Amino acid sequence: MSHEGSIITEGGTRILVPQLHSTHGPGKKIGPVFFNEQMSFNRDVSVMLLRALERDRIRVGDAMAATGSRSVRIANEVPGTEVVANDISAEAVEWIDANIELNGLSNCTSSKRDMHILFSESSFDYVDLDPFGSPMPFLQSAIRGCARKGILAVTATDMAPLAGAHAVKCRRRYQCEPIRGYMCHEGGLRILMCNVARELAKFDRGMRPLLSFFADHYYRTYVQIEEGANAADRTLAQLGYMEYDMDTLERSTSDVRDEKHPLGPFWLGPLHDRALLDRMSPEGMADERRCVKYLNLWRNELEDQVFVYDMSELSSHLKTSPPRIAEFVELLNQHGRASLTHFSPTEFMTDVPLGELKALFAEASPDSKL
Repeated sequence: MSHEGSIITEGGTRILVPQLHSTHGPGKKIGPVFFNEQMSFNRDVSVMLLRALERDRIRVGDAMAATGSRSVRIANEVPGTEVVANDISAEAVEWIDANIELNGLSNCTSSKRDMHILFSESSFDYVDLDPFGSPMPFLQSAIRGCARKGILAVTATDMAPLAGAHAVKCRRRYQCEPIRGYMCHEGGLRILMCNVARELAKFDRGMRPLLSFFADHYYRTYVQIEEGANAADRTLAQLGYMEYDMDTLERSTSDVRDEKHPLGPFWLGPLHDRALLDRMSPEGMADERRCVKYLNLWRNELEDQVFVYDMSELSSHLKTSPPRIAEFVELLNQHGRASLTHFSPTEFMTDVPLGELKALFAEASPDSKL
């Protein structure tokens, strides 16, 4: 290999990476082959999730493997896996081969294919699509590469369109109207999931989300594919539109777009599969502490509530200082159901009606005790 590299240890795996690589943020395409240290958590989640499936054999197709970091971690750390680490770049394949050799893996092979061709000729139990930017140009091919009842994992790093900062680009790429403001990251994730659902439906396939989240600079969703037109119809029935009244903070959803509900469409179904989350273990991950934190948040998020509230949003609206969020969520649970959320440390989900929520917030504010 003509470029210098260094060996790092991530989880239980040694990985040869370029000396020059991204360490945070969405990263720029620097160095001979792209590698971002900050995505170690993303790779941790893949390993935890695939282990939790507890399957004897999983054929894995990594569409854009770059250095092969995710591929070799899965092959090395998840029993029963057979991994194809694909990248169209000949230089990337050299790094993949070096990492396969470094870990002595017999269950991981490199592939230098156009992913569109690879997935038209081969199918996998688990397909990982982690492109640089939007996944939309590659999504149909990734779906083709999923075997019957396969699992599809999709990352999107084009957060500005999905989170509403570039609404025109969101309309063009995703055919959705995004949300600006406090709900932007939940909105961005649910737009990504809406597009996965719509693309699957074109193949008479539906989906059941296993795990979907926002972290750092990206959105990520893992879905279990369900076969047949009925499954597709059930999935499409979980898409919908929303209204957000910034003057009152009222949110409402609808299955049709109208003047009152101009935002979306979004995936309005659950984000996670609680039983799978309960089987996921952070033991031996690269960032065990972060895995523990996120697993706890995901496991406790309300499954049937959409569109979070933010403490700053309520504080600004009511013109009063916010109470501590943990104490406020505890108070809400005495009047209904509420949970913290992984989207932000200042956000929560609840089924307490908005009028009661505002009254409780004002009552719990430190200002009310002055």
